[in-house]
Amino acid sequence: MAKNKLKKFLDLDSFEHVIQPTLETLRKDFGLKGNWKKKFFKNNNPIVLELGCGKGEYSVALAKEFPNKNFLGIDIKGARIWAGAQQAFDEELDNVGFLRIRIDWIEMCFDKNEVDEIWITFPDPQLKLNRASKRLTHPKFLNKYNNILKPLSKIHLKTDSQFLHGYTLGVIEGESHLLEDSTCDLYNAPVKRDYMDIKTFYEKKFLEKNMPITYLRFNLTYDNSN
Repeated sequence: MAKNKLKKFLDLDSFEHVIQPTLETLRKDFGLKGNWKKKFFKNNNPIVLELGCGKGEYSVALAKEFPNKNFLGIDIKGARIWAGAQQAFDEELDNVGFLRIRIDWIEMCFDKNEVDEIWITFPDPQLKLNRASKRLTHPKFLNKYNNILKPLSKIHLKTDSQFLHGYTLGVIEGESHLLEDSTCDLYNAPVKRDYMDIKTFYEKKFLEKNMPITYLRFNLTYDNSN
């Protein structure tokens, strides 16, 4: 197991489409900030982030579904990211990459208005009250996203956690953001949504246990003109 994990980390170091900056690098001068399209993707297509991407299945699947968009899977766990990075390498996908960082470093990685869309897929719901600020839809994180997103960009949340779904609806209402879509049982909803047939490793496990999957989409209304 340890040998296999070591190989994955060596692979990550060799992949040009995987970026693993240290906190020190981000604090000094991270050359990709503001330059992801030009220096990394080498095109002018929209940038979509998947936060807490895990094994990267969603990032890779979306990249294949939308070849005219650029996708970046973000996670701190290198052994998880490896699976998506290896698949992208094997399939020679040039519109998907991976960024190994903590999510709370995100403002140091992207410039204002550099990101077009965000997906949050099956994050840890952080159920304990003293962990509320760790939830990826907490206002603290939404403010960070606002500093890198273009105005009125879409944020998607897909989760098995009814708690996190409800919590996020409360944040959206309390912060006066714009809710575009919401369902507490995605696959049994009367309205079928596009590209929702993409299922992650964890999502398949939840569905095997007959746990309903929730989904919502919203826009931030914070003033990001400054």
